[in-house]
Amino acid sequence: MDTKEGTLLFEPSKTQVEQANITSYRTWLQEYKQIQTKDYHTLWKWSVEDFDTFWESIWEYFKIQSHESYQNVRSSKQIIGTKWFPEATINYTEHVFRNKSLDSPAIIHTSEKRQRQEVSWEKLYQDTAALQNTLEKQGIQKGDRVACYAPNIYETVVAFLATASLGAVWSSASPDFGTQSVMERFQQIEPKAMITVDGYSYNGRKFNRLDVVRKLQSALPSLKTTITIPYLNNQADFSTCVHPISWEDATGCQEKLEMTYTPVAFNDPLWILYSSGTTGKPKPIVHSQGGILLEHLKAVHLHMDLSAGSRFFWFTTTGWMMWNFLVGGLLTGASIILYDGSPAYPDKQVLWRLAEQTKMNVFGTSASFITACMNENMMPKNNFDLSHLRNISSTGSPLSPEGFEWCYTHVKNDIWLSSVSGGTDVCTAFLLGSPILPVYAGEIQCAGLGAKIESFDEDGNALTNEIGELVLTAPFPSMPIYFWNDESGFRMYHSYFDTFPGVWCHGDYIKLTDRNTAIIYGRSDATINRGGIRIGTSEIYRAADQVTAVENSLMVDLPQGNGDSITPLFVVLKDGEELTESLEQEIKQQLRTHCSPRHVPTHIYRVEELPQTLNGKKVEIPVKKILMGQDAATVINKGSLINPDSLDYFIDLAKKI
Repeated sequence: MDTKEGTLLFEPSKTQVEQANITSYRTWLQEYKQIQTKDYHTLWKWSVEDFDTFWESIWEYFKIQSHESYQNVRSSKQIIGTKWFPEATINYTEHVFRNKSLDSPAIIHTSEKRQRQEVSWEKLYQDTAALQNTLEKQGIQKGDRVACYAPNIYETVVAFLATASLGAVWSSASPDFGTQSVMERFQQIEPKAMITVDGYSYNGRKFNRLDVVRKLQSALPSLKTTITIPYLNNQADFSTCVHPISWEDATGCQEKLEMTYTPVAFNDPLWILYSSGTTGKPKPIVHSQGGILLEHLKAVHLHMDLSAGSRFFWFTTTGWMMWNFLVGGLLTGASIILYDGSPAYPDKQVLWRLAEQTKMNVFGTSASFITACMNENMMPKNNFDLSHLRNISSTGSPLSPEGFEWCYTHVKNDIWLSSVSGGTDVCTAFLLGSPILPVYAGEIQCAGLGAKIESFDEDGNALTNEIGELVLTAPFPSMPIYFWNDESGFRMYHSYFDTFPGVWCHGDYIKLTDRNTAIIYGRSDATINRGGIRIGTSEIYRAADQVTAVENSLMVDLPQGNGDSITPLFVVLKDGEELTESLEQEIKQQLRTHCSPRHVPTHIYRVEELPQTLNGKKVEIPVKKILMGQDAATVINKGSLINPDSLDYFIDLAKKI
């Protein structure tokens, strides 16, 4: 399969365009604001040129409930330090439960341990109200941090909603994270309460985490109480926890309760997410209640086309921002679908089976999952009823044109496929899909409304049809309000704003086309530069991974003193394959043909596995630094990796070369 980038694969029908949520919004704009837009691109252009009017229209269109009215949309015209709707006071959870409905479930959840269940809006409301009451009795109040060490299960959503209802600050880590990784996250924020499971199941194996829980608790002197969820074993012993309260007791109130909502300032914290922490302690990234509320309403309703009755799934863990984004689906009245477990257990069709069983409308996943399905020659359309499926959304890394074509050939020929890109930093995708736009192979459909995305060269000049740095040149509501414990703002400024002063530099290489689509080429600091010709690593991997014997690959660029560079390619081969001379030649020819003669690897090495972060992303820059002779302990935090032992190969290789 060798699909050309930019091949037209899908165009929405007239009916699909007419019925799209974004079409209703455009009609509303014309009727109530006298703003006419002939298509998506004129709508986007208006949204990034008249920021205040656009975001005010989002506030009005979604009928944001504010306990105090706002006077100004923004406190400043600058990106840095801008406060949105500074006088307003709101509550995120209040906006979730205004959607209570008898017509559809709020949550559908299943896991390797649990049968599929549907949870009504009323049960979600009552469980949240009961847990809110319990947390309140334990002294949890506005501004307190609540840490959650639990997987993507129903209880975790309840815990988040109860936390946010009190104006407290949420932070979660997945139980498949290592002890040190979780400690480095939670110690920085000094949580007052902790919600935890005793363990989890993955790929059919049980992982008891009670020892980890004990270590975490002893490392968190700020803890006052623990809500315990016996997930792995109903008889789990949580007796060593700080003031343990069982989930059953915390949510088991027999009488009907009414939620109360603590109003907080629009720019007060909602949750704390974390950077990958590959080169030090993870940065605690704080997002505001109001910024996330507005951005997620806009993204899931106008871009993902969710509304009451929609069924929204994303394969994620609680350690990835896509879990937070998935929960945002509740803001529209959609039913969210939770799955905890391996995407390959009890077989590799488990998620497609889930799509059929739940009548899923939106299937959110990663590019690596789609690539794995393609490499397994799966044909979901032949095995499952996917008649309800309208959209596949892919993120985590760039989706290759071949991945696009596979979805249309083997899933559904009229699917609306959205490759999206954003990050933990903004807890959303600012490059995403639109139900009223065509789909081109390998390309992201559009920049999000209100997101002034540009591509800059090294001198800060805007580019079209050329690869440059992905930048945001205007304020955006879900940018971090600050990093926790970064009172001066130094770490945050250094992370985003010191490449181009006053401009957010995201760290990805991007090409914006003249038809207003976008292509991501990987991290800009991992770009391969041979003889002055730059190429994104995603293009390298797309070419290498098309070789039948190759399962995964990683390339780094090692500059030499003579102005040239060495570019070793590391490959994981499929079972039974050997790195023969003929296979090496096949790989080199593939890169010569699909990239350029300058990007043929100087060396090819076979490895058993590639180092990956806890969120499954390849670790390119630390590998590069290790191979250039730097001490591994100073360039990579092993606790940030899902497979830390994989670094040993590169450490040994560095000694040899």
